[in-house]
Amino acid sequence: MKNFSRPGASPSPDASRLTPHAALVIFAKAPIPGAVKTRLCPPLTPDEAATLHGSFVLDMLERTTVAAAKLQLPFHRYLACAPSSELVFFKIMEERQSVRLLDQIGEDLGQRMHRASVDLFAKGYKQVIIVGADVPTLPLSVYQDALAILDRSDLVLGPALDGGYYLIGLKRPAEQLFTGVPWSTDQVLAVTQQKAKTLGLTVELTTAWRDVDTIADLQSLIAECQEDNKKPKQDRTFSVRTAGALQLLATRLKTR
Repeated sequence: MKNFSRPGASPSPDASRLTPHAALVIFAKAPIPGAVKTRLCPPLTPDEAATLHGSFVLDMLERTTVAAAKLQLPFHRYLACAPSSELVFFKIMEERQSVRLLDQIGEDLGQRMHRASVDLFAKGYKQVIIVGADVPTLPLSVYQDALAILDRSDLVLGPALDGGYYLIGLKRPAEQLFTGVPWSTDQVLAVTQQKAKTLGLTVELTTAWRDVDTIADLQSLIAECQEDNKKPKQDRTFSVRTAGALQLLATRLKTR
């Protein structure tokens, strides 16, 4: 595929059919052992955690491509990269998945998300939706719902089952939403909702979903995958790649 961020390159399929007014940003770290999914280690090894994370990133890119095509969603897709968009992994994603790259800039997650939203609003987008990379089975309809919510409200949040959020969407920059938030705690969603109320922003929630931060989350995902594997192939949610990784981990975890 062409890399449409380079001069003279062709646009991706989701950009050519529509005039996107929204940016969908997938926040992801490079799958470097010891730098990702560290809360899963042990019992996972750093290599296993990195491999799983890399598969999740691919799942998110593949599924958002399908969402854009199937649901005719008016967004451009971006991958917000850490530690650098220059890493080979991200360059491969740019080329093969027709996604635009951004660097994550800031000292904490809040600063990085705010900076990404500011940069994209500056490009002329009217809506910016940020989603994490660890919700590989997120229903495609959630992206449609998020865009619809932003047509009538200032803010959309996707509640995570652990008290955080896996998705946030805005119609304008709002730095206060990202400052003073106790990241990686069960208070993230509630604090963000309170901040929005203080700022006079209208807020709606989309579908609650599990992100994968802890071993309990991983065990739940493995169980979901085992149920998913009982369905006909065309009806399965999990990618063959991630299903295989989870099956292997399930076997290994029995002996640890």
